[in-house]
Amino acid sequence: MKRLPLSLRLLSRRAPGPYTVQRETAVPVPAADGVALLTDHYAPAAGAPCPTVLVRAPYIRSGFPWNLLYGVRVAEQGFHVLLQSTRGTQGSGGEFHPWRHETADGVAAVEWLRKQSWFTGELYTLGASYMSYSQAALAADPPPEWRGAVMQLGHTDPYDFFWAGGAFGLERAIVGGMALKQGGATSGDLLIGALRLKYRLQRAIRGLPLLDAYPSAFGGRRPQFEEWLTHPTPEFWEGASMSAAAGAMEVPVSLLLGWWDLTLNQVLDQHAALRAAGRDVDLLIGPWTHTSALEKGWTEIFAQTMRRLRGEPPAYRVRVHVGGVDEWRDLPDWPPPGTRAEHLRLDSFDAARGWQFRYDPTDPTPSIGGPLQSPTQGQVDNAELERRSDVLLFTSDPVERPLTLMGPVRAELDAATTAASADLFVRLCDVDPTGRSLNICDGLTRMTTEGRVTVDMGHTAHVFRPGHRLRVQISGGAHPRFLRNYGTTEPVGPATRLVPTETTITPGSELVLTLV
Repeated sequence: MKRLPLSLRLLSRRAPGPYTVQRETAVPVPAADGVALLTDHYAPAAGAPCPTVLVRAPYIRSGFPWNLLYGVRVAEQGFHVLLQSTRGTQGSGGEFHPWRHETADGVAAVEWLRKQSWFTGELYTLGASYMSYSQAALAADPPPEWRGAVMQLGHTDPYDFFWAGGAFGLERAIVGGMALKQGGATSGDLLIGALRLKYRLQRAIRGLPLLDAYPSAFGGRRPQFEEWLTHPTPEFWEGASMSAAAGAMEVPVSLLLGWWDLTLNQVLDQHAALRAAGRDVDLLIGPWTHTSALEKGWTEIFAQTMRRLRGEPPAYRVRVHVGGVDEWRDLPDWPPPGTRAEHLRLDSFDAARGWQFRYDPTDPTPSIGGPLQSPTQGQVDNAELERRSDVLLFTSDPVERPLTLMGPVRAELDAATTAASADLFVRLCDVDPTGRSLNICDGLTRMTTEGRVTVDMGHTAHVFRPGHRLRVQISGGAHPRFLRNYGTTEPVGPATRLVPTETTITPGSELVLTLV
């Protein structure tokens, strides 16, 4: 073990922990089939017995911020920390494939741990995004040494991650595709990739066919991206989902996410399953996105993490940030007891643009705000989006007393379209007395025939204050968050034909809220 490099020592001077940290890099740990998975080991320099925290992902050893946030910050609190590159990434042996080997390789890492003189038999797991998936995969064959899990900003079902609602999650696939590749991505690779993406994104996502246009965003082809894009049916993804294992975890679990995270529903489904099974689980939801949480919410997140790793009783069962009033609330469950469903007919709202819109895939309705990984992510003023003629607006009268939402939101729309395929993107906004319209939650569903269409808009905790109005946006997409609908039933990868769509919403359509 060696002392930390100067860069990490300087970074760790701010709010240091009680222990000085040393580390050993690129330790070869045998995988399930014997190939070496490179692992960085951080540990307190004092050498006293302490628990171990395992973190596994394709990009975890790429450097900042993971080496600081998970390596140094956790080790200086008195833990051995292992940051392991999954197979085929960052020097680890074998062939990388997302999701395929994580259970067996996670079990192999624990088997190696058992042979280390410093391992006390107390194991915890930790991490965000793909690191949460690798924890869920370990739950499919849980080791007896496992004491607790901290799953941050996670996903457990790749099919739902990319194809929820029937439309391909283009932006998340492109951003994720930069890091998830054979051979791995260093910090420098990610920086170069981000710059390339900034200048080439529009050409990549607007060119046809998409299978030939997208490589400009990556500087070459990515087999994993092409697999995701060309398999819109669940059969291909069988065996990849770890939702059942995640919902049956017997170890204590801490869940963290943001209201504009990429997989809000997946995490809340896991929480509901664990609660129903009587498991020890706590839930923290903040005003964050997938890429902002570990920066803007670090104080709350680190406190939740350390309580779980130290085996302390949770400070709350559920803690949520409530929009509209900008406050935190501790709750006994999610949704909290005493909520009810409220059905609001859209024909009771002011329909500023009528009930029909034209969606043109050559000029697709853009994605602004919400669960993105671009500069417009999170909660933003929707003025630019609402000026477009292809976005219907339904606005209520000002509310007379506080209206508190705590739970799921959905739209029940009677709709018809002129094309073979169309999307319905629905968003709920809070319009203040000055006219500023802030997005609260949203969702998209693909339709191919006319009739009743349900659009799942996720969950929220939000208070509409007196004088504020509810606004419902309805449009034909949110590109590139979701791949634009071509108006045909052709496979989207090789397709070159674009057909405009006329979509009609009929009175009787409803917004369904969960109210306290």
